Amino acid sequence: MGLADSSRERGEPASAAEGGHHDLVAQPHRGDEEGPVAEAEAIAAEISTPQQPLGRPGKPLNHRSPFFVGMLGAAGVATTYLLAQLVVTAQDMLVLFGLAWFIAIGLEPGVSWLVGRGLPRWAAVTAVFVGVLGLVGGFLAAAIPVIVDQAGQFTDQVPGHLRALQDSHSTLGQLETRFGIRERVESLFTGGSQDWMSGVLGAGQAVLGALGDFLVVMVLMVYFLADLPRIRQGLYRLVPHSRRPRVILIGDEIFAKVGGYVLGNLAISLIAGVLTFLWLLAFGVPYALLLAVTVALLDLVPVVGAALGAIIASLVAFTVSPTAGLATIGFFLAYQVIEDYLLVPRIIGRAVKVPALVTVIAVLLGGALLGVVGALVAIPIAAALLLVLREVTFPRLDKA
Repeated sequence: MGLADSSRERGEPASAAEGGHHDLVAQPHRGDEEGPVAEAEAIAAEISTPQQPLGRPGKPLNHRSPFFVGMLGAAGVATTYLLAQLVVTAQDMLVLFGLAWFIAIGLEPGVSWLVGRGLPRWAAVTAVFVGVLGLVGGFLAAAIPVIVDQAGQFTDQVPGHLRALQDSHSTLGQLETRFGIRERVESLFTGGSQDWMSGVLGAGQAVLGALGDFLVVMVLMVYFLADLPRIRQGLYRLVPHSRRPRVILIGDEIFAKVGGYVLGNLAISLIAGVLTFLWLLAFGVPYALLLAVTVALLDLVPVVGAALGAIIASLVAFTVSPTAGLATIGFFLAYQVIEDYLLVPRIIGRAVKVPALVTVIAVLLGGALLGVVGALVAIPIAAALLLVLREVTFPRLDKA
């Protein structure tokens, strides 16, 4: 009676009993023709148990073997080279992956809050995703008609601005004398029709590309949110058992800091946009909603975003009157003080505590490396690095 037959009498599946030779792999199985492999299969059948169908892990390899050391070094060099080539080749897609992961961590507090109130994970993720889409969709549905109308008004005022270019005493006239703006505009729409068409096609491709990137980020964000418990478990399984508890404490703290920063930054940007809209509306500044949206989006970028949004809105306010322009400058200065010393400490400061110098350096480096996305994620990454330095590196250096 063979080994497989005896296993069938015990009620065990043949694949589990035979161990090294699966029923669905390389059949027909002729053990008498496999020589030493058949002997190994017999031993595999003995070590295969219902609790460990694939057997217990064997002894680790001799890490001091010259062959192992040489192969490990060569594999390390090859792996490093391949990873570098992968990063260079897929850098745009990796940025989208990182952005989706960043947003997912930011929305995770809301999902965990709903799960803590009794909702299953899939229902909590669906609720948060639908809520975000509802807010974004509702805002766009309300804002797009107004923005289109304001864009049409701006188009109607273009001839007046072109006539102002002929007045050498006006600001636009002085810019025309120095830079030849009118000739450039006319060549763009008349003699440079080919350039104009290429510009339109390029703009269309950019819009489609941005829409595709947005869809990729949204899909990845949903998957990251849905599988975050398993992703978290997999990441911590990569850490040695002796260090795992400490890494769990530090890692969860980093996740919480990133989530608090994302939600807090969104809240502050929303406040900036609403207050800007009310202020511009009170002074009769044109394109109030468009400018408020611009200020809110730019305010997401730390350090430089708020200043750039204030400059744009103030310049448009000067077209109404010098008083409106100066008052708008004063409004943004006062709001920046309130944001820096009241809103940020109360909303973000509890989650992310990063010194001002580190903030500026992180934003500049992040913007230089990854553009706007790098500037957005620079502060939470800096906060995570400071946490690791404070909890791991500095204590070891103090004891060295």
